[in-house]
Amino acid sequence: MKALLVIDMLNDFIAEDGVLTTGAAGREIIGFIKERIAEFRAQGAPVIFICDHHEQDDKEFEMFPAHCLAGSPGSQIIAELEVQPRDKIITKRRYSAFFGTELDLYLREKGVEELYLVGVCTNICVLYTAADARNLGYRVHIYAQGVASFDEQAHHFALKEAQQVLGCTIL
Repeated sequence: MKALLVIDMLNDFIAEDGVLTTGAAGREIIGFIKERIAEFRAQGAPVIFICDHHEQDDKEFEMFPAHCLAGSPGSQIIAELEVQPRDKIITKRRYSAFFGTELDLYLREKGVEELYLVGVCTNICVLYTAADARNLGYRVHIYAQGVASFDEQAHHFALKEAQQVLGCTIL
């Protein structure tokens, strides 16, 4: 079985005034992601929203401005993606969607062996989620049209790294 991971499509990363906005690059992938969500739902495949979710004093804020604070508007999934009751939402405090979360257990309970990734940021949360997924034995596909970053050069590097080093399929 396959599943779609929608990574960090949150107001703080996608909105024009988001704390760590990906700017136009992040907004341009919304339509593509909506299409993939509809496709996976129509096939009965899990759609899993992975959401950055930090406490006020998170150590990550030593490197990045405070963002996606628990309960804040910035931590909310963008309205355009219209989360449905059967979708799964998993919050995370680190780059990888697997680190310290129930994601691996959830996927194994559903019989998922193949992951398709979309979202932001390509070179951070998408890449580190892909790395952990590969290390856990999942087949990983990344939709190039469905990922973005605030750093275009790092975006391209991450896609190349995912393909050449991690063995992910770039679609």
